[in-house]
Amino acid sequence: MGNILVIDDDRMLCSLLARHLSARGHRVACAYNLEAGLEAAGAALFDVIMLDVQLPDGNGLEAIPLLRDAAGKPEIIIFTSSGDPDGAELAIKSGAWDYIEKPSSLDQMTLPLSRALQYREEKSFKEKPVLFKREGIIGESPPLLECLEAAAQAALSEANVLLFGETGTGKELLARAVHNNSPRQQNNFVVVDCASLPASLVESALFGHEKGAFTGADRTQEGLIKQAHGGTLFLDEVGELPAEMQKSFLRVLQEHRFRPIGGRQEIFSSFRLVSATNQDLEALVSRGLFRQDLLFRLRTITIEMPPLRKRLPDIKDLFFYYLNQLTGKSGLGIKGYSPEFFEALQRYEWPGNIRELKTTLEAAIHAAGSEPILYPSHLPVYIRIWLAKKSIAQGETTKTRPPESPVPPLKLTPLKEFREENDERYLRDLFSLTGGDLQKMLTISGLSRSRLYTLLKKYAISS
Repeated sequence: MGNILVIDDDRMLCSLLARHLSARGHRVACAYNLEAGLEAAGAALFDVIMLDVQLPDGNGLEAIPLLRDAAGKPEIIIFTSSGDPDGAELAIKSGAWDYIEKPSSLDQMTLPLSRALQYREEKSFKEKPVLFKREGIIGESPPLLECLEAAAQAALSEANVLLFGETGTGKELLARAVHNNSPRQQNNFVVVDCASLPASLVESALFGHEKGAFTGADRTQEGLIKQAHGGTLFLDEVGELPAEMQKSFLRVLQEHRFRPIGGRQEIFSSFRLVSATNQDLEALVSRGLFRQDLLFRLRTITIEMPPLRKRLPDIKDLFFYYLNQLTGKSGLGIKGYSPEFFEALQRYEWPGNIRELKTTLEAAIHAAGSEPILYPSHLPVYIRIWLAKKSIAQGETTKTRPPESPVPPLKLTPLKEFREENDERYLRDLFSLTGGDLQKMLTISGLSRSRLYTLLKKYAISS
């Protein structure tokens, strides 16, 4: 039985769902807005959270990452009365277990819940690696730990793995970690940089060639696929694989056999494939630049490497790791740093991610030279310009408005005097609006003729 949290502003549905699930032995809590739901998720352990999309104080889809990071790492089931394809895509990409429309039957609504609870139960009995070797992968932020957990599971499998993420996030390090934690760790980890290989040499590099197979082939060359036999073949920037090679490599993935250029016999290679890309391969497929059938083969397991801007708590660990590493190599001595220097590192958005952070620290160390302390002035000019512009932009948006003149204290007059002042103002406006036309004044004001005459006389209003 499970602990369930229902977040929905429909109190009647929550009540019905709670009774229905409680009757089946589950423990159910309800929250009627997003704030209360987040508070409840942080205060207790839940197995599954059933989350509506349109809530009084926000969109449920935007809260999925926060809810998934709650204690207990609950599964999130989105259920909504108005299904939206884009919303479904966002939910699944954010890690939701399922995205369903609210049906008329409670049994239909709770079927995905039963599956999610079954999955969690089976998952809890699975053995986890005693130690996951993660050399060079620094940090303990939740996004990174989630990525490492997925890599640990992938290491136990022989399935193809596709790593995706921005440039400089550490995809090759993660690929090596998958290899180093797998049964193939004692064999080769062979890297193929698809972006740097000339199209004319890709086939020869991957398949190898026999002596005399083409002009310049003065000796037999073993291909990278053969070198990866028993180990792991890592195709970095696989989106750059030339179109003519994609079909050939697809067959290699299916058969694990290939023929070197100029060779007469096929060669067998038992390799495990890990690929990486910073491109949207589905977009390349839609443009006819990447084979869809190859993409299907590559992404049996997919893992996203989070960008550094989503791993801000890791900047401190990365900073000290690379600072110690780089100062030791530079020969310029140990460096300290000013608080402003470290603050600048945290404010910058790092489009080049960890690779950019490392090169930035290296540049700052050399800019400091013999100086013992790193200051913001030692950072590369382009980063200092970016930070200055950001500071100015933030200053413009957060400037306080000039102080307004203090509101004078409210002065109250006797009610009779107040009424008389307003009566006079009303009558003068009425007289001006109608041009002194008596009949129009009577019609607009609703006063009797005698009362109107009395008031006009009282306030000396006349033409």
